[in-house]
Amino acid sequence: MTKKIGVVGAGIMGNGITQVFAVAGFEVWMRDVAQAALDKGMKTIQGSLDKLVVKEKLAAADRDATLKRIHPTLNMADLGSCDFVIEAATENVDLKKKIFQELDAQIKPDAILATNTSSISITLMAAVTKRPEKVIGMHFMNP
Repeated sequence: MTKKIGVVGAGIMGNGITQVFAVAGFEVWMRDVAQAALDKGMKTIQGSLDKLVVKEKLAAADRDATLKRIHPTLNMADLGSCDFVIEAATENVDLKKKIFQELDAQIKPDAILATNTSSISITLMAAVTKRPEKVIGMHFMNP
């Protein structure tokens, strides 16, 4: 059963994906390479959740609980215990391949790897891992 989610990338797509999973009750580790990106991602999530509270679509207590389920990190190893990891980095094939290789080495063997790409071959991403049968494409629309 999937309990822990990892998201690589704290930009527009990454923080949106993180928010969706955290609101749904999952513990989410949002990883980026820069603290400024993590801070900006968390600020965006906070603002989005605050708007939902103002519109009475989310209770303040649920907003607070959602934020507690999000764990920003600079360390890829922090995603090691995740059951499902979504890569949401910029559309650069070499960068994505590097991320997939690093994730493959860091996360548990039965974890599923997903990419949010809409333009890069999923097969190409899967080929750089030792778990091609556990690599999928998931496309989230821009939040």
